[in-house]
Amino acid sequence: MPRQSFARWALSWLIAGAVITLRMTCRTRMHNDPRPQLRSHAVPYAFSVLHAHQIAAVINREPGTAAMVSQSRDGQLLIPAFWALGVKAMRGSSNSSHSAKACKGGQSALRALANHLGDGSPAYLAVDGPHGPRSRVSKGIAVLAKQTGAAVLNVVAVPRRRWIIRGVWDRFQVPKPFTRIDGYFGDPLYYQQGEGVEAFRQRIETQLQGMESRYDAMEAHTAAKATTRRSQQRRKSAVTEGSQNGDP
Repeated sequence: MPRQSFARWALSWLIAGAVITLRMTCRTRMHNDPRPQLRSHAVPYAFSVLHAHQIAAVINREPGTAAMVSQSRDGQLLIPAFWALGVKAMRGSSNSSHSAKACKGGQSALRALANHLGDGSPAYLAVDGPHGPRSRVSKGIAVLAKQTGAAVLNVVAVPRRRWIIRGVWDRFQVPKPFTRIDGYFGDPLYYQQGEGVEAFRQRIETQLQGMESRYDAMEAHTAAKATTRRSQQRRKSAVTEGSQNGDP
């Protein structure tokens, strides 16, 4: 095994061990949890979380959950952690800006998740991943809910104590051991007959952004500023590159 591949393999299992440790030591408290009522009416549901909240959200995973995991190298790092938690990983991406190969993988993963929901088990998507922009919900969750009739459950997971990785696009969060994680659910969202996928996607995004602003206001504000700054830097770089290439 090449040294670089071995290092990433070792890192992936180190992450798995850390996640298991967090699951054993962290306490979780759910707020406005609609799942008992949905189960009583046999309504399937899919969790919609921000990429930054993946660790905090998956710590309290529900048995039988399947998750869409990016085909990127970063996505590969999470596979052992999901396996250790009993989460079934579906490789793909709901982000339509990827290559044709990645889009094909995303479609395959969505079909697998649709079948999983049809069997009565929940699905889990990091809806603004794998590359952002942060808090910008991709259409995959809307397509999945439209196809299956599943309820979309937006979830914001807020650890009382956490590390925040400031140098990455999503300001990825890692709960600290022995902290409490508060999980806030939004009211279930359903695809409405005749509604466009984009309109449904926007409803999901609006609710999810509003929830983070309400339950984690300071981080939501800081993340929004960082996202705007990154966007401005990308535009500036594109203009500079265009000028160097002689573009008008």
